[in-house]
Amino acid sequence: MTNANPLVLISPAMGIGSRYYRPLVQEFEARGWSATALPRRGFETGDPRASREHDWSYGDEIDEMARAVDAARAGAPGRPVILLGHSLGAQIAAGHQLSRVPADGVVTVGGCLPYHRDYPWGGPHLLLMGGVIVPALTGLFGHLPKPAFGGPGARTLMREWARMAVTGRTPFPSTGTVGSPSLVIALEGDRLAPPAAVDRFATRLFTAGSVTSWLYRHEDVPEGASNDHIYWVRTPAPVVDQVISWSVAASLCSPTSKL
Repeated sequence: MTNANPLVLISPAMGIGSRYYRPLVQEFEARGWSATALPRRGFETGDPRASREHDWSYGDEIDEMARAVDAARAGAPGRPVILLGHSLGAQIAAGHQLSRVPADGVVTVGGCLPYHRDYPWGGPHLLLMGGVIVPALTGLFGHLPKPAFGGPGARTLMREWARMAVTGRTPFPSTGTVGSPSLVIALEGDRLAPPAAVDRFATRLFTAGSVTSWLYRHEDVPEGASNDHIYWVRTPAPVVDQVISWSVAASLCSPTSKL
């Protein structure tokens, strides 16, 4: 029988290559789904690092995601394609859904708009990063060097991120809202994506009737696992359980999918 379960395309967080997501890919595959971690430009083996000569933007990352969605649909016609964006990958996934032919569904984990006003005490660290450090270092070096947050980061993408941190404006068109079935996952205690920032992301960019929100609480974390902004990926079963339950409710997969 033809596999009708969704294809999941995983968009990594800032500064993290696709290899890190192997446990998440394996967890989906153990449930009979197919999953692929998309490359994070500048952080893959053999990939040119960001430099004055090698630069890219949010728009370039969204274009790459659109090509991946097209390829997934061409390779498996009729199977739903779900984007799963982690942190920066969540922003790129939202930008894709708003500006390209949308995937059938989208899941975000630790995704937010990093607007400084949604962080404790007005986010002075974000104002410093967005208003001073990123512009100064990218101007001096032609990219954002290590050990700065996100380094080595592409000049244009990091400047777009910096403007978002200062102004709250997205670096992609966002006059509409994402209407495809969407699951927005917040991580309790996440200092990189606090509740107010995740809420702004969900309410501003997603249609109210199409979005489901879930908080991965400390009490939901199994022994030996984590709901940390980064380390949840190493023990992803609770997140995958939630994705499958949501996808059944959203009619994106069969109720026979393994939980």
